[in-house]
Amino acid sequence: MHNFLFVASENDAIPRCKAGGMGDVLRDVPRQISQKGDTVHVVVPAYSRLHQEGTLISKLFFNLRNTQYEAEIYEVQPKKDFPGITHYVIHHPEIQGGDIAHIYHNDLDQPFYTDAIKYFIFCTAVAEAIKTDIFGKLDVIHLHDWHASMVLFLRRYHQDYTGLKDIRVIYSIHNLAIQGIRPFENNYSSIRNFFPNVDFNYDELRDRRYHDCINMMALGIRFADAVHTVSPSYKEDVLHPSNPPVFIGGEGLEEDLNCANDEGRFMGILNGCNYRNIRRARKNNLYFNIASALFRWMQQESKKYKSDFLAHTGEKVMPFLKRKPEFVCSSVARLTEQKFYFFKQSPEAFLEILDLLEEVNGVFILLGTGAPEYEELLRKISHQKSNFLFINGQDEDVIDSIYLETDLYFMPSLFEPCGISQMLAMRNGHPCLVHHTGGLIDTVRHLETGFAFDGKSYDNKIINMVDSFKHILKMFFDDKTKWRTIERNAKKERFTWKKSVDDYYKSLYKLPA
Repeated sequence: MHNFLFVASENDAIPRCKAGGMGDVLRDVPRQISQKGDTVHVVVPAYSRLHQEGTLISKLFFNLRNTQYEAEIYEVQPKKDFPGITHYVIHHPEIQGGDIAHIYHNDLDQPFYTDAIKYFIFCTAVAEAIKTDIFGKLDVIHLHDWHASMVLFLRRYHQDYTGLKDIRVIYSIHNLAIQGIRPFENNYSSIRNFFPNVDFNYDELRDRRYHDCINMMALGIRFADAVHTVSPSYKEDVLHPSNPPVFIGGEGLEEDLNCANDEGRFMGILNGCNYRNIRRARKNNLYFNIASALFRWMQQESKKYKSDFLAHTGEKVMPFLKRKPEFVCSSVARLTEQKFYFFKQSPEAFLEILDLLEEVNGVFILLGTGAPEYEELLRKISHQKSNFLFINGQDEDVIDSIYLETDLYFMPSLFEPCGISQMLAMRNGHPCLVHHTGGLIDTVRHLETGFAFDGKSYDNKIINMVDSFKHILKMFFDDKTKWRTIERNAKKERFTWKKSVDDYYKSLYKLPA
């Protein structure tokens, strides 16, 4: 039997601890590992809330800033119990939840200022928990994104944690664009302030663009025993420099990634999708669930600032309770440059798509929260177009209903390491229209299981995106046989975690599967 520790900032196996696809991975991969008879410990920050109904396991004492820190590790109950999996959260008063999904902070003046502080503390607490055998004798530590990479810093440089060198450490990249760059020194949120007595090598940690800064994403790539990203095509993309907005590649880290690749440490393994123990929505409840969510949000003090918009959206939903549209296109995503750059940069193209839908009594439903400039743009378009329902919030029932009752799922990502939304839509037999990039290349086959657009220039991409939409609507209304074939093909596709985790054991963990 092998013993694993997963360290991350999100874990959707426990309530209220997800902002993006990483949370799905932390939920699903340990379940697959447990089916092999191995044991998994999963630890995330408590964000000053997730520990409240947990069981205190131990206090953790460690030194930061020449000060004795005391953190607490709690065992918490998952949404569903699986044998061999234990979930933990680490609590410390400075590990606060932020404004993004009550997890991340959005520090505009000093990017990553608050997040770096809380993940410095979190990772040191994790290292202390490993040192004191809270997780037992570990065979593999699996770190996820820059938030967990400080464990590798401690393993390499900190005299208290040299024992971590005996454990194989894997580093997974979920979003290469978010790198956790902070100054080396002369700042409260700096590595020298928190680790004043650690003798580290500046050159090994230095960001290649900002020489007075550490790049925490690069740290993970440089020091892990194996580096992994979440689809084969995205792996190939990131070995090349970015040329935005036409191509998003290594984002300044391509030299480090090529080095890891040359050393045989860099792998691209496609994420899986969960096809068992699925939370299922009830059919024909989409517009009722939207109305219910809107009404509930309007009562919440935290959403008073947008209550007028929520009421506006509610008015638009009401007619659909009686008469459904002829065609439903949908998107569910964080409102970021990665997901909706094309809408922000070319709103006229999005308006043209809405006009095309209007001609066939179609509706576009977009659910998400995120960057203020994206929310503002989409609210403005919502006031302009009656067939655009912008659901500016997060609700599981609404999300499940969207995936169940859409006709076309639209994913115009500027780049996409893997993507889970297209898999969830396809699981329900719904074709997707995607930008031909990253993991979307590996999951959606044009005119077989869905539709893809691309282009050699940004303008070509926008033209092809709109043209693809025209072609899709024509097929839906004029060639039902072809459409139903694509629906059936989409539903048959299986991107299983079993296959992915078997590849993890072989390529990443170096263990018998």
